[in-house]
Amino acid sequence: MTGEMQQRSEALIDTGMVLAAGLGTRMRPITDSLPKPLVEIAGRTMLDHALDRLAHAGIARAIVNVHHLAEQVEAHLAQRQGAPAITVSDERALLLETGGGVKHALPLLGPKPFVVMNSDSLWIEGPRSNVARLIAGFEPAHMDMLLLLAPTATALGYEGRGDFNMAGDGMLTRRPEREVAPFVYAGVGIFRPGLFDDTPDGAFSLNLLFDRAIAAGRLHGLRLDGAWLHVGTPDAITAAEAYVAKAR
Repeated sequence: MTGEMQQRSEALIDTGMVLAAGLGTRMRPITDSLPKPLVEIAGRTMLDHALDRLAHAGIARAIVNVHHLAEQVEAHLAQRQGAPAITVSDERALLLETGGGVKHALPLLGPKPFVVMNSDSLWIEGPRSNVARLIAGFEPAHMDMLLLLAPTATALGYEGRGDFNMAGDGMLTRRPEREVAPFVYAGVGIFRPGLFDDTPDGAFSLNLLFDRAIAAGRLHGLRLDGAWLHVGTPDAITAAEAYVAKAR
């Protein structure tokens, strides 16, 4: 990407969304009384870690969706200071999954491409902000989405078989059944709002958009620079905190 193209991309993307509405069932019994985004890792909630990553990348506005124990999430956000400016997308009436949640928030997100981030996406940064790298790498002329990917072999706490294979030009394909793929989706991506035009009403997964973009040859990935931490269960909290403490 040329310097001029990078500047245009960075100027284009100034809004993000943090997905914080899920039930966090694998984190039970903690999430019976505490929403997963408010679980603390190294003295800071996972939601704040996510919002801090967006702020560090220059994201000025963030939409946060809420459903499970929504009042706790809203109260926490009301106490937060500094960037980004936060607007809540209310899903109390119906949990809409990842894709439906973003579609529901489109009037708040605006007409330009935006960053979507899982509230439990947690990593140790490399020399430069990974969200900023993602923004700089997004080229809408030939990408529908650009996803941040973590190497499966080095992801802390991850025991899955990976999600994607990535070609030299960054183009992604799904992991074939019964095989292992070198990359797992790190829970952060850049999306164009028009991708949601022909999508179901109500709940659906972002995987629908991933598969459509793969079929069109327009799903791309960027390798995370740093260490990705998968915090999916109560047991993973201790390991993540130890890793973060060691990295400081």
